[in-house]
Parts: sequence; C-alpha cells; structure tokens
Amino acid sequence: MRSLLVCPRFHFSTPIMLQELRLFLTAIQFFTRIPVPAWVGHSAQQLEQAARYFPLVGICVGALSAVMLWLGAQVLPLSLAVGLSMAASILITGAFHEDGLSDFADGMGGGHTLEKTLAIMKDSRVGAYGVIALVLVLLLKYQALLALGDKHALPLLAAALIAAHSVSRLMAASIMLTQRYIREDDSARAKPAAQQISATSFAIALLTGIAAVGILFAAGVHVVAIFAAVAAALLMRSYLAWRLKKRLGGYTGDCLGAVQQLSELAFYLGLLAAL
Repeated sequence: MRSLLVCPRFHFSTPIMLQELRLFLTAIQFFTRIPVPAWVGHSAQQLEQAARYFPLVGICVGALSAVMLWLGAQVLPLSLAVGLSMAASILITGAFHEDGLSDFADGMGGGHTLEKTLAIMKDSRVGAYGVIALVLVLLLKYQALLALGDKHALPLLAAALIAAHSVSRLMAASIMLTQRYIREDDSARAKPAAQQISATSFAIALLTGIAAVGILFAAGVHVVAIFAAVAAALLMRSYLAWRLKKRLGGYTGDCLGAVQQLSELAFYLGLLAAL
C-alpha cells in the first residue's frame, strides 16, 4: 500500500526534475568547457530558459577555482596558488567572459555610433582598448585575491571565489531582466542565452546568488563586509547598466561578459575594503 502512495508522486515530479537538470547542464555546456551527457541536447529555447542557472554555474566555476587554490597552497606560495586558481577559472570557462570584456572595451572605446560599436564588438580581432581592459581587470583581480589571502585564512578566500563568481553572474542576469537584447542578426553565438529573462527564472537566479553569499557568512565573514561586497557589485552593475542604456539602448552578449568580469572584481574590492 505504501508503494502505491509513493510511486505516483515520484512519477509526477521526475519529468520536472529532469527538465531542470537538463537546463542546468545546458548552462554548463554553454558557459564552460565541462563535458555534459549527450542526452542534454541543445536548442535556442533550452539555452534561453537556462539563464536561471547562470549563478549556479558561477558556484561551480568558483568551487573548482577554490579547489585549485587549496591544492596549490599546499605546495606553493600563496601568490602562485592564486594565479593557478584564476587560470583554472579561465580554462574551465574557455575565457568566455574575458573575451566578452575585451570586445566590450574595444567597442565602447573605439565606436562612435551604435552601428560602429556593434561592428567592433563582433570583430574577432582584439584592439588596444580590449587588451588594456583585460590586463587591468585580471591584474586587479589577482592583487585583490592575493591581498585577501594575505590578510585572512584560506577558507575565506575560497568562499570569496565561490560567492563572487555566482553574484557576478547574477548581475549579468539582472541586465537581461531590465534591458533588451539589441543585436538583430542571428549569427551572434550568445543570442539564444541573451534574450530577456523571465521573472520566474530571475527569482531562481536570485535565490542561488543569495545562497552563494551565504557561503561567505558560513566562512565567518562579518555581515557588514558581505554587504559591502554585494553593494560594490551592485554599484558596478548599476553604472554599467546606465552606460549600456545611454550608449547602446540595450545589451549584447559581450556586454554581459563585461558585467560579469567587472562585477566580480568589484565584489573582491568591496570585500577587501570592509575586512
């Protein structure tokens, strides 16, 4: 009798759980180099719905970076361990967001009209603005992480990696909620993932980001410092959203990459300033 009561509930919930797992793995497939099972498949609709799991992808990337940080710190100086953790995150994502940052910087720096800006962003070549932006952001992230590690215990630094990767992707998802995607050509690789996110999907993303911030609290970080880190990321996101609205009237996939990278950096700086 008990099995008759339990089985209907199991069969009812399984398709929903399987669909959510498919969406999460779709996000993993698009934003990382981590292999996923063939049954996950690929479609524009899947990718659009997978936006709800962007912050969860950030938790995964941050966690793998934290593992590399911990392993490196066992046998190497902290400076090298931090460098290895950053290299790991770049390898895991295929420099997807870093590439967006460089294209964004080139377009915003070299384009004087909307059409020219979008054309520069689409160009695979990297210009001076892109190189300078990428080097500066990576250097500042490295220095911020190293300073956090010098001042505080390794678990705090690991928690900061996880939280920053997740919150920064939440900031990118919030741009999708409030602004419109402006590329009209179908050739853009990120187009299916860059459509406007639904309120339900964003709520899931928001809860994931909050959970990631909770990891910092569990690591012993004071609430004030956590608030400062999130506030810094929000300020960076707000500034970039204002620039995008004023300059482009919306966003592209490259813009989301820039929001992720710069919000991640702001998170570290805010946390460091308050600790």
